[in-house]
Amino acid sequence: MTDTLTTQILSKLIAFDTTSSESNLALMHYVQSFLSEHSVESRLVYNQEKTKANLYATLGPQDKAGVMLSGHTDTVPVTGQNWTQPPYKLSKLNDRYYGRGTSDMKGFVAAVLASVPQIQANELHTPIHLAFSYDEEIGCVGVRKLIENLKEQTIKPAICIIGEPTSMQVVTSHKGKIAATVKVIGKECHSGMAPMGVNAINYATRLIHWLEQAAIQRKLDGPFDSNYDIPYSTIHTGVVQGGQALNIVPNFCDFTFEMRNIAKEDPFQLFEEFKTYANQLITEMREISEVCDIQIELITQYPGLSTSETEDVVSYVRNLAQSQEKANINFGTEGGLFSQELNIPTVVCGPGSMDQGHKPDEFIEAEQLTQCDVFLQKLIQSLRQQP
Repeated sequence: MTDTLTTQILSKLIAFDTTSSESNLALMHYVQSFLSEHSVESRLVYNQEKTKANLYATLGPQDKAGVMLSGHTDTVPVTGQNWTQPPYKLSKLNDRYYGRGTSDMKGFVAAVLASVPQIQANELHTPIHLAFSYDEEIGCVGVRKLIENLKEQTIKPAICIIGEPTSMQVVTSHKGKIAATVKVIGKECHSGMAPMGVNAINYATRLIHWLEQAAIQRKLDGPFDSNYDIPYSTIHTGVVQGGQALNIVPNFCDFTFEMRNIAKEDPFQLFEEFKTYANQLITEMREISEVCDIQIELITQYPGLSTSETEDVVSYVRNLAQSQEKANINFGTEGGLFSQELNIPTVVCGPGSMDQGHKPDEFIEAEQLTQCDVFLQKLIQSLRQQP
């Protein structure tokens, strides 16, 4: 294996198990140490328990807006997946680097860190900011702490590049997401006396059917956005659990659903309509027993990204990436939060493909890392102090 600084750093990053259920502090301390070795100060923004942290650093002049390079450090689990390569040890086979997080998205983080010596060797006219987060995989949780911190800064980044895997294509939009758990509480009794009970599974089924009809309506009637392969908002029920035995009318049924919405649709309108329907069912259930209830809890929410094609950041990053194609993604990022909460024009552009992310034997093509290295070199050149 011919090592580059990017792959050397990637090997270090992959060795840290930063599954969202685990701490990312060991990785962040490695990153801080690496930056410190190159005379770069950084700060950590912790979660409440101080078990996880975001990292923020500025390279170049401190009194200008500059370009923010953003990536998350957490990964999805490997539990239950059939890997043929070691998930936490970087390995190379046929010009592919294997390991959990290679594509999503430690490859980008490694490339950014590998560019630090070159950044420091050049006198930048415009700064580069590094923003690395935690818990992106479970609903863009960690970056919200960093955003609150950045709101206190007088000078904020002028543009943001999210390095999620897009095969180095420049993406200007993606869907938002809401997800919720629903707990249906019925009244149990012997199945031979079923009319005396309240079947929680039956009522959960009616709620799920309501969601399915809402999904079908959007597929048929829109609203639509031609930027996406699936040009409408989608609604999906992913987990259902309920009941104890066939001869017992079930007194509980829990399920989880999500909506991935296009920018022109407010997901909370659907959420409120769903709660209204649930309240109608509660009234019906309580005609038999007052203990019945339907409890709905929002567990995840992040906005979509919708950056105008006329924004300067779009043409700027496309020129750096040497790609003028319009591209789209069917997954979410932290970009919508940076865009909406901080009003920073944001695009998504990074090495690798989500076709390999979240799967066993996740990998990134060596050529993708090379393309990202070249992209970052061009970024540095564009921000250099002119003699």
